[in-house]
Amino acid sequence: MTPVFGIAGRSGSGKTTLIEAMLPLLGARGLKVSVIKHSHHDFEMEPPGKDSARFRQAGALEVMVASPYRYAIVHELRDAPEPTLEEQLERLAPADLVLVEGFKLAAIPRIEVYRPALGKPPLHADDGSFLAVVTDAPLAAGLPCLPLNEPARVADFICRTLGLG
Repeated sequence: MTPVFGIAGRSGSGKTTLIEAMLPLLGARGLKVSVIKHSHHDFEMEPPGKDSARFRQAGALEVMVASPYRYAIVHELRDAPEPTLEEQLERLAPADLVLVEGFKLAAIPRIEVYRPALGKPPLHADDGSFLAVVTDAPLAAGLPCLPLNEPARVADFICRTLGLG
């Protein structure tokens, strides 16, 4: 099974930016990395009126858009429940690592991205399952603290934790 590692934190903490910065660093190590991002919001893969959106609007359960460069499958849930993280992982192509953004309660190894300036309490304070905190300020967290502006150190931590080269 592909190793999975979570990046959790409050909205606006910098999770996406951190993952974006780590992807080329992990790729330079020869790792094939996939990402699952959880969103609480609805989203559109193509703007309304484009072909795939029209097919979904007309009632298609799934629409695949493919080109010589990439493909995407949009599956309408309608009355079905949101797929679990495990179900989402099963749909991904083989990789060396899957980074998961969000899924604050998933039972996977994970770190928290925490910015005290947001004025919101940290997640790790109420949940002892975090392995480290990535932050932009000095913090007495009782966990290893990694600098948010040094994505290479965070990537190193993830690779060491999972035993990846």
